[in-house]
Amino acid sequence: MQLKHLKTLLTPQEGAAKVSCMAWAPSNTKFAVCTVDRVVLLYDEQGERRDKFSTKPLDPKYGKQSYVVNDMAFSPDSTKIAIGQSDNIIFIYRIGEDWGDKKAICNKFVQTSAVTRLLWPAEHTIVYGLVEGKVRLANTQTNKSSTIYGTESCVVSLAANVSGKGILSGHADGTIVRYFFDDEGSGDSQGKLLMHPCPPYAMAWGANSIMVGGCDKKVVAYSREGQILQTFDYTREQTEREFTVATTSPSGQSVVFGSYDRLRVFNWAPRRGVWDEAKPKEIINIYTITSLAWKKDGSRLAAGTLCGGVELFDCCLRRAIYKNN
Repeated sequence: MQLKHLKTLLTPQEGAAKVSCMAWAPSNTKFAVCTVDRVVLLYDEQGERRDKFSTKPLDPKYGKQSYVVNDMAFSPDSTKIAIGQSDNIIFIYRIGEDWGDKKAICNKFVQTSAVTRLLWPAEHTIVYGLVEGKVRLANTQTNKSSTIYGTESCVVSLAANVSGKGILSGHADGTIVRYFFDDEGSGDSQGKLLMHPCPPYAMAWGANSIMVGGCDKKVVAYSREGQILQTFDYTREQTEREFTVATTSPSGQSVVFGSYDRLRVFNWAPRRGVWDEAKPKEIINIYTITSLAWKKDGSRLAAGTLCGGVELFDCCLRRAIYKNN
């Protein structure tokens, strides 16, 4: 798989204006971007902006500058968006099925610390991580939340497996923990899976292994039980910096890591049982990539940057010419 640039959805600014999170709807018809101004922009699948709405603080008395949006996710039916904020709350917005539908808050979950990462893997089930190290579950049907497990270290990344029935949480001390709602007969273990040598900010759960990157300029592939399979070491490359974010294709066969001015693509080779690195996508002056989102049909990848830009890429598989077609 290779990446081909299609269009710029948001033009980068002169200074820092971090795109902290983006999300594709499971229906493939909507794409959401949260800007540095805490406004959620909604695009159609062609990348045309169609709608927007402003997020809100926990309490209006603190003002609109009192928080940042750390993560967001669409509901499985694509009609709601969960917004995880630094002011200790998750808001669920009903955005409707059509452009221009009224946006309204339909659920809110107040927490004891900042929400750092969140996933919406199944109907009524939101999984999220907190600064205090807990991984929790919010039920949008009962409007209640509960702790799945607690750790002593801030949650810096969350990743689901391809089916959405297993989750990994990455913590600031390097710990990676695995939890299954249903292990689907795999027999894989739960609990602390491995200890990565640096905070696993860039973490992806592929179909056959787990890939992790961070500030040590290395990407490490781990087996399903946490053994090191491969290490891609970029410490000698002068132009490489830390890996900030990673995402998995919907099939789990490809993983993309974002760093500074660069996207690195890894494809799973099933015959050999290893990851192959494709030619990296170098983008001069895009600066640090802060967010990645893969369209659910696998055809598009969006990259958000530190300077507020959002770039859309086509995910090309190998295409052969047959009888001039």
